This record gives sequence, structure tokens and C-alpha cells, in this order.
Amino acid sequence: MSEPSIFTRILNGEIPSEIIAETANVFAIRDIAPQAPVHLLVIPKTPAYRDVVELAAGDPALLAEIVDVAHRLAEEHAGGDFRLVFNTGAAAGQTVFHVHAHVLGGGLAEGSLGG
Repeated sequence: MSEPSIFTRILNGEIPSEIIAETANVFAIRDIAPQAPVHLLVIPKTPAYRDVVELAAGDPALLAEIVDVAHRLAEEHAGGDFRLVFNTGAAAGQTVFHVHAHVLGGGLAEGSLGG
């Protein structure tokens, strides 16, 4: 059996972090290495899914809840505009293999990942 992810350890209170939003199924924290003025993480409480592809196939309702919480957080912290990023795989920058969404906002750099 593998070690619990850092997110599971945060949720269990083993690693200190401020939980800024929480539902029955997900919680949100600030990223410790922000890449934008607002950089939050929305994380399912279950460690069952390694990445967004597994989550979409296994529990689309949970994926929808992550998006809903991300939207609410963006309204509260970034004026409603935001970028939602799921890194999938080590080569794409995923370092924690417990699916999570990055909510980025608050004046992103012009042209950064535009489109």
C-alpha cells in the first residue's frame, strides 16, 4: 500500500494548512508555490483518482463539483475570471498523484497559455 498523499495528510490534520473552502466531497487550499496572484487548489477528499482522466471516467459528478467549487472560489478571490488547470502525468507537471484542480486568477500575465 502506498503512502497517503500530501493532500490526504492535510485533510487528516497531519500537515498544517488553511482549508479555505470545504464541502462533503472536496476541500480547497492555497497553493504553496503560487503561479498567479490567486492560486488555489480544489481537491477531492477521496484519494481514489490519480488524475482528471481517471476522475472523469470514475465519478463525473465529483468532477462537476470540483468545477463548481473552483467557480465559487474564483468569484470570491479573483472577480470571477479564472483558469482551471489539471496537470495529468509527470511530464505535464503533475507532482502529486491525487487529482486536484489549480484555480488561477487575479491578473494573469498577458499571453500566458492564452486562448
